[in-house]
Amino acid sequence: MSDTNEKKVSVCGNKKCRREMTVGEVAERSDVAVSALHFYESKGLISSWRTSGNQRRYSRDVLRRVAIIKVAQSTGIPLAEIREALSNLPDGRTPTAKDWAKLSAGWREELDQRIRQLTQLRDRLEGCIGCGCLSMESCPLRNPGDQAAEQGAGARYLDIGK
Repeated sequence: MSDTNEKKVSVCGNKKCRREMTVGEVAERSDVAVSALHFYESKGLISSWRTSGNQRRYSRDVLRRVAIIKVAQSTGIPLAEIREALSNLPDGRTPTAKDWAKLSAGWREELDQRIRQLTQLRDRLEGCIGCGCLSMESCPLRNPGDQAAEQGAGARYLDIGK
């Protein structure tokens, strides 16, 4: 079974199942576009190998890795951080619930901070909407105490959470 074109099989219950998948099969099973899978691979989030016919093949554990990527992305975790976290997982095996607990614990503090920032923004926004001041000098949301005047003219606040 050394020919790379042969399908690797294992026993799944009473039937044989393939251990490798094509990019189309991964896309269908994970509900992720083929182009997204290629992108994830180019960013080092998942890996594949090539058959002698130069076709991509993925191990079945890639499905769990793609699920982790999708969940992490939906919470706003940057791809670089996802890649770093996935790099700590052993290759060639499906990530477990214990693996997920470790990954998610690492992201929890960052997510909690982001939640605090968004809550603060929301609360400030609610208090500001009704005032109608439209004053950049006295706006408690964008320029509390007119602190920006000390820095000169121009845009100052790209990250409102700080």
